[in-house]
Amino acid sequence: MEAQMKQWNLFFKVSAVLWLIWGAVHILAGVMTDKFILEGDIAGAIGGIADAVDSSTLAMEYPPAAGAVIGQHGFNLLWIGITTLICAFFVWKGNAQAIFLAALTGGLADLGYFLFMDLGGYVNFVPGTVMTLVSGTAIILSLLAHFKRTSGAT
Repeated sequence: MEAQMKQWNLFFKVSAVLWLIWGAVHILAGVMTDKFILEGDIAGAIGGIADAVDSSTLAMEYPPAAGAVIGQHGFNLLWIGITTLICAFFVWKGNAQAIFLAALTGGLADLGYFLFMDLGGYVNFVPGTVMTLVSGTAIILSLLAHFKRTSGAT
């Protein structure tokens, strides 16, 4: 039984490290996206997100509303990254609320990314798809450990 508890605790710790990485990458992505927008480089912001797209196809005059939409996306990346980064410290300890908050926040963000960016063919495998795999692994490990721990299963 004690060995099983150590295994679940290891799952929480691995999940927490994955959320730390995921959160940091998304904080950086949010800051970089909004930096492009604040500099008036909407094409650069879009190219930073849709990195598999030929940047020459993005060079055009965008309406200010498009910049606002991409700026909002950058802000969302930032707060989602911060939220999962904070959750990671509590996931480490197996906190149920943090496990579910990180899974909902990071997981749903990556679901949208997967559906629209990955399946659309607009992104490279690294870093985008890798980050989707990171969040999926973090969700699976932490939920598995949480439910096994709470059920007392061995």
